Amino acid sequence: MTGFLEGKVVAITGAGRGIGRCIALDSARAGARVVVADYGVAMDGSEPSSAVAEEVVAEIKALGGEAVAVGSDVGTMAGGESVVAAAMDNWGRIDGAVCVAGILRERMLFNMSEEEFDDVIRVHLKGTFTVYRAAAAVMRKQDTGGALIGFTSGVWALGSVAQANYSAAKGGIVSLTYSAAVGLERYGVRANVIAPVARTRMSANVPMQLAENGDPEDISPMAVYLMSDQSKHITGQVYSVVGGKIAVWSQPKEVRAMYSDTRWTPESIDERLMATVKYERLPFLDMVAEMKRAADAKQTPNA
Repeated sequence: MTGFLEGKVVAITGAGRGIGRCIALDSARAGARVVVADYGVAMDGSEPSSAVAEEVVAEIKALGGEAVAVGSDVGTMAGGESVVAAAMDNWGRIDGAVCVAGILRERMLFNMSEEEFDDVIRVHLKGTFTVYRAAAAVMRKQDTGGALIGFTSGVWALGSVAQANYSAAKGGIVSLTYSAAVGLERYGVRANVIAPVARTRMSANVPMQLAENGDPEDISPMAVYLMSDQSKHITGQVYSVVGGKIAVWSQPKEVRAMYSDTRWTPESIDERLMATVKYERLPFLDMVAEMKRAADAKQTPNA
């Protein structure tokens, strides 16, 4: 990937560990100057420290690259703005922004507190918005545009047993990115989403064996590619990346419809729905029993 991002300035949130760290390092290897942004919190969002970001900056400099650390909370407007400001203050531009930062607050929906819901939405969804907003404001005025990359998970479309907050945030990131793609295309700014599957501290406690799995290093080349000039024609896409597989998600669309010349009633719907429109079963429903068995056994096969 040498030279793929030559001369570009990119910012990566959640860059102190895992997937974000790999993207930061590979971006530097590809020739980019890198803003390494990480609030440095524990997986539940506690105990912030900028040390992890500084460590990645040191790794990049050891490779002969240029990087600066930012320890801001991207779940605030000021935090998102500070990530982009670091790029502007040091190098006068920003060409790519990748939003990986996230936390977990696992709880069944009926037990989830307002704080547990809000915290996950704030870091994942709002943390993507704050960086997108600040970066887009600069990119739209650059003659070269730029690239925004959000991070989602398969749960955005499939649902989650004990992570309603997380799946809601990840679905919001997809919708936010679709809107960014539509609204910013005229300015040469593209927006895409990566749905990774990899062994990280956030996947370690999944109680059943993932059907597909990989490593953080498997994910970063796709992020580098989507920030490069070679991908200027790609926007509004969701790509799964796991191990040696890259897959594109279909665009949401209606699959079946029924019509009436008069206003629908519950009775008329009941008469026709199952014979025409039917329903689309959530695939995850068929996995719930196995997930419960694995959770009761306290299995962590993905650790």
